[in-house]
Amino acid sequence: MRALPLASAAADALRAWSGQEDTTLDLCGLDASGTDLTGADLALGLFIETRLEDVVLTGTCLYRADLGYAVLDRAGLGRACLVKAVLDRASLRGAVLSEANLGGADLFETDARGACFRSARLDGAALLGARMEGADLTGATVQRTSFKVLLDEHTRVEGLTGSVYGPARIMANGSRQELAGRALQRWLNQQGATVEVLNSAPDTTTYYAKVGEGYPRSRPAGIVRRSTEDGLASDHAFTRNLRWEPTEYLRLYWLGHNDTDHVEISEAEAAAFIARLTKNPPP
Repeated sequence: MRALPLASAAADALRAWSGQEDTTLDLCGLDASGTDLTGADLALGLFIETRLEDVVLTGTCLYRADLGYAVLDRAGLGRACLVKAVLDRASLRGAVLSEANLGGADLFETDARGACFRSARLDGAALLGARMEGADLTGATVQRTSFKVLLDEHTRVEGLTGSVYGPARIMANGSRQELAGRALQRWLNQQGATVEVLNSAPDTTTYYAKVGEGYPRSRPAGIVRRSTEDGLASDHAFTRNLRWEPTEYLRLYWLGHNDTDHVEISEAEAAAFIARLTKNPPP
């Protein structure tokens, strides 16, 4: 650590973390603004609702880190690894993410106005409802990226290459229009991009098993599924009522409000769990 935050609670948490090996950094809800963690390994770190204004995270590893609702305004994230990181509803206003890798990252309703993504990799990222007015995407790459974003005449896309799913909303001359398909492709490429707009994002379903002491993956405490249709996600748990019912489990987990862990499983594993449960219903 090159610089600790001024806030004592965050500084104490960082000192405690730095003295241990194989420990996940948890700064949820703390004010860690001004911290310099250049090159640190923060994989799987928990930064939910953390204040991280003006932090220096150049070259850091934030693989699968959870930064939901975090405030990263003016943060330095150049060359950082944010593969599969969660940035849902985070604020990245004025942040610098040049050459960062955001492959498979979730940026649901992320505020990235004025952020710099020069030469960043956004392959497979989900930018659903992200605000990117004034953002700089010069030379960035997108491959099968969900690009349901808000752009404006100040968003720079020169040299942006790859393929995206729309539609995107464009703010220009005081009015907003939604563009999809060839219309979006034409708009992007007229601004200097070389991007193919694909028809629609594929619908997906991902299954998770709740695991812990006494509940291995083979016999979990329960299962949850996340279904994405037309870019909108919904979560359901298979309950004691022997049916899929809406759940807040994943959202609460990412917000740090429950301690039950989970792992991603296959559809076959989920089906096997349901078969066992329906054959031997709970009392």
